[in-house]
Amino acid sequence: MKEIKLPIDQIKVGDLIRVRPGEKIPVDGIIVEGESAIDESMVTGESMPTTKHIGDTVIGATMNKSGSFVYKATKVGKDTMLSQIIKLVEEAQGSKAPIQRLADIISSYFVPIVIMLAIATFVGWYVFGPSNVIIFAMLNAIAVLIIACPCAMGLATPTAIMVGTGIGAQHGILIKDAESLETAHKVNTIIFDKTGTLTKGQPEVTDIIVMGYGLLGSLEKSKPSNQVTKQLTNNELLQVAASVEKYSEHPLGEAIVKKAKEKKLTLSGVSGFKSITGRGVEGKIKGKQIYVGRSLSPELHPRGGELNKEGKTVVYVYINKKLVGIIGIADTIKESAKEAITTLNRMGIETVMITGDNETTAKAISKKLGIKIVLAEVMPQDKERAVKNLQLGYGLLGSLEKNTPTNQLTKQPKNHVVAFVGDGINDAPALAAANVGIAMGSGTDVAIEAAGITLVNKSLLSVVSAIKLSKQTMKTIKLNLFWAFAYNVVLIPVAMIGLISPILASGAMAMSSISVVTNSLFLKKAKIN
Repeated sequence: MKEIKLPIDQIKVGDLIRVRPGEKIPVDGIIVEGESAIDESMVTGESMPTTKHIGDTVIGATMNKSGSFVYKATKVGKDTMLSQIIKLVEEAQGSKAPIQRLADIISSYFVPIVIMLAIATFVGWYVFGPSNVIIFAMLNAIAVLIIACPCAMGLATPTAIMVGTGIGAQHGILIKDAESLETAHKVNTIIFDKTGTLTKGQPEVTDIIVMGYGLLGSLEKSKPSNQVTKQLTNNELLQVAASVEKYSEHPLGEAIVKKAKEKKLTLSGVSGFKSITGRGVEGKIKGKQIYVGRSLSPELHPRGGELNKEGKTVVYVYINKKLVGIIGIADTIKESAKEAITTLNRMGIETVMITGDNETTAKAISKKLGIKIVLAEVMPQDKERAVKNLQLGYGLLGSLEKNTPTNQLTKQPKNHVVAFVGDGINDAPALAAANVGIAMGSGTDVAIEAAGITLVNKSLLSVVSAIKLSKQTMKTIKLNLFWAFAYNVVLIPVAMIGLISPILASGAMAMSSISVVTNSLFLKKAKIN
C-alpha cells in the first residue's frame, strides 16, 4: 500500500488515513490499525485524553497525542462533527432577535406628538395672538421644536453603552455588542462549561501517596530490598515515576514530569524503556524494574478507588512488581471559580455546570464549587438544546436525559434569561444560542466569535463583574432617559405659552444633552469588582 499526502478537501469517504503523534485528525472516521491517546477536549469537553483502539471512532480537528494509527474516513466536508457544530452556531446567531431599545420606543411616539404640538402652537398664536401674530406664532412653534429636540434621549443609550464598554475593557471584559451589555443584567441562570472554563483544562498531579518501603534506598545504595528500612518520600516516588515517564508522550506522563520539574527534582537515567499500549510504561533504573501505569492487580487499591470517586485518574507505581505508590492526576479547578460561583449564588443567580466529561468527574468538581445542577457526557447539540429549553421555560435535564421532544415537556413557572460561559468549539452553539454568550479569552476562535462578551483576563470573577457592569449601565441609561423625558415634559408647555425664546430653548436643549453625557461619565465611578 502506497502512502501519499493529500489536501483535506480531496479526502473521500472510505479513504485510509495515517495519523502520527502530535498531528491533528483531519476528518471523522474509525480506527482500523493501531492505538493511541487522543485529546478530544476541544470537541467533547473530556479533560483527559481518550485511549482509542481498533473499531473506535475518531473526530476531525482533535489532537493525536501519542501513538500512530490508521483510520478509515466515514464523514468528510460538511458531514463532519466540526462542520455540524459550525452550522449550529450559524443557525443560533441568525435566530437571535435584536433588542428593542427603550429610547426607540419613546422616540417613535414622542416625535409625532411634538410635531403636532408645534403645529398647535403656531395655530393657537396665529388665531389668538396679538399684533404681528405670524412672527409670534413662528417663534413659539420653533421654540417648541427646539426645546423638544430628542437629542438628549438619543444620547441617553449610546453614551452609557460607550462608557460601559470602556470600563469593561479596563477590567479585561471585552463587550462585542451593546445587546449583550443590555441583556446581562436580566440573567437569572448561568450555565458553565467545565473543561477550560471552571477548570484549567490540563491534567495536573494532585495526590502523591507512598505505599512501599525501602525501594528507593535500594536503588541508590545498591542494597537488597530486604535489607533497607527507609521509606520512600513523596518526592522520591515522584522522581522514580517521572524518570520513566519522561520518555513517554502520554499527557498523564507529561503531567508527572511537569510536577517533578516544578519541584526541581533530578531525574534518573532509564534503560530498556517500553511503552505498553493501554497500560503504562516501564524501564529499569539501576537494575530495578519500574512500572508506571494502570494497576497490575485485578482489583483497585482502596486508596486508588477513593481517588477515582473524586474524579481523578490514578497512576500506580511499581518497583520489581511491588506497589510502592499511587499518583492522582486531575484537571484542577481555577483559583477564581469557587469565589465566582459563591458570589453568583449569593446574588440569586442559578448556576449550572454542563460538560462532555464523565459523570464521576463532573459531580466531584461541582461538589467542590457548590454547583447543584450538573449535566455530564453531553454532546455540543445537547448543550445548545439545554440553553433553548431553559429560555422557553422547560426543564434542563429531562429532555436531555430522556430524549423527550420539547413539545412534550412540562412547562416551568418561569422562563430563564440564560448566560453561557465556555471556551471550546463544542461550546460555540450554546454560546450563540444563549441570551448572553461569555467566552474565555484563552478559548478557541470559534467560541470567541460566537460569544457577545470575552473575558480577556481569564478570571471567572469577571462574569460577576460583567453582570454588575450591565446593571450599573442600565441604571444610568434609565436615569438618562428619565431626565431627558422629564426635561421635555416640563419645558414644552413653557415654550408653547411663549415664555422661552428660540435662543433660550437652544441653550436649554444643549444643557440637557450635557447633563446626559455627564451622568453617563459618572458610570466610571461604579464599583464592579
